[in-house]
Amino acid sequence: MIHATLHQLKVFEATARHGSFTRAAEELFLTQPTVSIQVKQLTKAVGLPLFEQIGKRLYLTQAGQKLLETCQAIFERLEQFEMSVSDLKGMKQGQLQLAVITTAKYFVPRLLGPFCQRYPGIDISLKVTNHQIIQERMADNQDDLYIISQPPEQPDLKSHLFLENPLIVLAAKNHPLAGQSNIPIQALNDQPFIMREPGSGTRHAVQKLFEKHKVAVKVRLELGSNEAIKQAIAGGLGISVLSQHTIVSEGTNGEFAVLDVEHFPIERHWYVAHLAGKHLSVVAETFLNYLLTESHSVAQQFLPDISQYSDRKEYSDNKEQDLLSKV
Repeated sequence: MIHATLHQLKVFEATARHGSFTRAAEELFLTQPTVSIQVKQLTKAVGLPLFEQIGKRLYLTQAGQKLLETCQAIFERLEQFEMSVSDLKGMKQGQLQLAVITTAKYFVPRLLGPFCQRYPGIDISLKVTNHQIIQERMADNQDDLYIISQPPEQPDLKSHLFLENPLIVLAAKNHPLAGQSNIPIQALNDQPFIMREPGSGTRHAVQKLFEKHKVAVKVRLELGSNEAIKQAIAGGLGISVLSQHTIVSEGTNGEFAVLDVEHFPIERHWYVAHLAGKHLSVVAETFLNYLLTESHSVAQQFLPDISQYSDRKEYSDNKEQDLLSKV
């Protein structure tokens, strides 16, 4: 292995990841024979087969799997070294692997804009997916940081609260309740409602609030996409509860109205998480600090204004206390 070169390890890692000499050659801008030769030379240096071919697909042997893990560790340490050197030179350079849940796609790119302007040497890979895939990516340590809408339950994860995520009642602009103030939550009884899919954090929060106040809506649709829910609302199919961030583009001046219902907005937050034992790169640490210190002020520049409803929960709680004091 002393005679193995870094180039050979890169060729091997790409081949192992793709399971194909051809696809590895395309990624590395090499010819297929060159890739095959490099892997053969590395196999000779190891002294054991690294791949076995079944049909047209390459599969790692036990030795190949061990070597792949070693390659990944080497490349990660080299990347950290490069970023540390850049940091010592007063520059922030490198790559940030960021994975976020679907709803976060509405605001994360707007947070990334000022960050990338400040650090133009940083390249960002952004993966937008659902909670299940996020958990799988966490288990496989595929990313530097994760943005999620509820605290992780895994004990091996470290999370930081960094931004409010209020849940609002959204309706079509011409809805009968639009424009009214201090709407009792009981007014939602029997309203046609569009619910998020089972397992959604938003759905859980909504159902918990409705059960507490004995509200029974008529669930007309169950949808797993915020965009689909917004289209259903615009089409007059009912109302729904969504994150305030889902109307970043439209605000409240388009075809939607935020209903001023008591006990709303539901207070929730966004969290940034990473593996507890993970050694964060200089770039990941820089972005984490940016989220914790500046995301709120940046978000205020693009979030739609729902400040007129911000005291409704306090108003409602005080109203309940007054009623209880008279009983």
